[in-house]
Amino acid sequence: MLRPRYRKPFVATKSSVFSGSREKLRGELRVNEPMARHVSWRAGGSVAQAYLPMDLDDLLGFMRTLRHDEPLMVVGLGSNLLVRDGGYNGTVVFMHGVRRGLSELRLEPDGTIYAEAGVASPKLARFAANNQRAEAEFLAGIPGTVGGALTMNAGCYGGETWNYVERVLMITRQGEKVIRQREDFTIGYRHVGLNAASDEVFAAAWFRFPVGEIETARQRISELLKRRIAQQPLQYPNAGSVFRNPAGDHAARLIEAAGLKGAWLDGAQVSEKHANFIVNPDGKASATAIEMLIGRIVAAVFEKQGVELMREVRIVGEMPRSERGSQALDDRFEVKASK
Repeated sequence: MLRPRYRKPFVATKSSVFSGSREKLRGELRVNEPMARHVSWRAGGSVAQAYLPMDLDDLLGFMRTLRHDEPLMVVGLGSNLLVRDGGYNGTVVFMHGVRRGLSELRLEPDGTIYAEAGVASPKLARFAANNQRAEAEFLAGIPGTVGGALTMNAGCYGGETWNYVERVLMITRQGEKVIRQREDFTIGYRHVGLNAASDEVFAAAWFRFPVGEIETARQRISELLKRRIAQQPLQYPNAGSVFRNPAGDHAARLIEAAGLKGAWLDGAQVSEKHANFIVNPDGKASATAIEMLIGRIVAAVFEKQGVELMREVRIVGEMPRSERGSQALDDRFEVKASK
């Protein structure tokens, strides 16, 4: 089996990625920050630099200080992300935070709802309901932020994010704001691409939902959350759906048909409740184990069903230095009969 190259570990310094003054910044800078604290799988390596902006203006200022060639990754709730155990040799910006981050949420005079990238999707769903807006209820079932929902056109229970986006606010690596319209993007199933080549990231969006009744929307949110609790292994660390659903089928059905429901690999498990979820029940699984289990699933489904599953989760960073450690994990793969 082909394996990625292994690289020397990085050692970050607070001045290694900056080209401008940071004196006026109000956020928090962290060095060699463990990403297991920030991703919903509760596993993975560290990032060289992490910045927690106080607000949008603070983030714009921070972007102006970065070197133009510094690798940059934007993270919300970390619910769709795995950072390899060897770490990410770049800078991460956390959009979501308590009493900080890109958290502004308001009803505009034109009837749209303005939501910044760090707003949790369920919070947007409740805000829309409380302001007599309908069809936003599906967002209560998305365990991420507005920024993540915009990036991948997140959806569930019959709704998709970009069906309600009127325009978006982007920011550039130079710390500039750009407002873009829907037609500036190519939008598909779990994919959104800017038509023009650019290094912009989502900072906010204006959503337009139809007018509805408060109690009807609240009841719908409650029903969806009950369904989510009943169908998904929310009691364990997970990253939501690992794979996209192939056209006309469901990834969970294909994984179960391949006999992998309940399969284990060194602490990572294919959920016995929902086969398109990989869980970390004891909080001891490494990112390497999770990634290798994902690879096992892809290979088994292709071999037995002839379908190539596409990941929905994002995997970044360096593999650990020891290749022998990965081989040892291969030997620990175990398939158990599902309950």
